[in-house]
Amino acid sequence: MQDHSTLSFTRKVGADCVRYCGRSGLGPVVRLLAGNRLFRPVFTLRLCQAAAALPAVLRGPALMASRLLHRWTQQAAGMDLPWETSVGPGLRILHGWGLVVNGSARIGANVTLFHGVTIGQKDDITPAGRVTHYPVLGDGVWVGPNAVIIGAAEIGDESIVGALSVVTRPVPRRSLVTGNPGKVVGEVAIPDIPNPAPLAGSGLSAVRGEEPGPPVAGLSAGPG
Repeated sequence: MQDHSTLSFTRKVGADCVRYCGRSGLGPVVRLLAGNRLFRPVFTLRLCQAAAALPAVLRGPALMASRLLHRWTQQAAGMDLPWETSVGPGLRILHGWGLVVNGSARIGANVTLFHGVTIGQKDDITPAGRVTHYPVLGDGVWVGPNAVIIGAAEIGDESIVGALSVVTRPVPRRSLVTGNPGKVVGEVAIPDIPNPAPLAGSGLSAVRGEEPGPPVAGLSAGPG
């Protein structure tokens, strides 16, 4: 999984927009905010994280307003997606109802999550005390309906986790995982990433199958 933490708010939102509608730009983002209940909580998560990075004098009021908005978008979408969660560019949520994500989980770029998915912590009780683990989803991971990924599970890049699977352990890159407990039953030949936001080096390259170029501008005005 690449480190995308240095990408700007606009580039991350632009990548999210590509995942939902195949293109980026101010027009598509506005249309998604107006009409797509699943895009809104992803946008407000980015908004909260951008507010948290502001100078101290602006951070307090901006973050408070952003968190209130994020709470509303989560409730409207029927999901629990904490704003503190580390989420790479290009997150797409399908159907969304019942999605639960732990705020300490890490999610890579171009990840697809279906309804009912749980990405949560696992506590191991040892003689030395409680040890808590959180899952990591690599870039390009696809997680099917009602799958559960908990604890020290690290899902390798471009893997597919089938519906109703329960994964508690690391799985290699491009693995097909099914069952309870989750087992690797095959290798993913072609990753399942609807409308992928292309990644090139440190940023996002051109979209819709064009030749690599400047990173996606995200919210820049242009043809809708």
